[in-house]
Amino acid sequence: MGDPVCYLHLLDEHGSMPEPRLRLERAYDAPGPRAPGGKRVLVDRVWPRGVRRDALGADLWLPELAPSDGLRRWFRHRSERWDDFRRRYLEELREPERSRLLDDVAGLAREGPVTLLFGAKDRRHNQAVVILEALEGRLA
Repeated sequence: MGDPVCYLHLLDEHGSMPEPRLRLERAYDAPGPRAPGGKRVLVDRVWPRGVRRDALGADLWLPELAPSDGLRRWFRHRSERWDDFRRRYLEELREPERSRLLDDVAGLAREGPVTLLFGAKDRRHNQAVVILEALEGRLA
């Protein structure tokens, strides 16, 4: 079978697993527990249909961080286009304005946990997944 996996290096000074700095949450799901000092950031270009602002509990909405309208319309959440979408969106995230916004969110993540909120039904193929990847690169 192989050697057992050891997670001791991940434990904090109290012997507990620390809260992840970044996580994803679908805007239409019941909000998960809010970590102390944590921020909730909506990363969709449009507000999720039918979701009240107070129910979502977003601390920040960054529509400018979302994919361009052209890229969003082209992708249409088709999983067969995922690899191309991911590559093209990572290029868009290098643009100065979006890069500055990523830096801002990375700064929030350095201060405490950040939950990226998104509206897409597909939890594996959406812009929040790409944003998470870009942020993890900045925080590494």
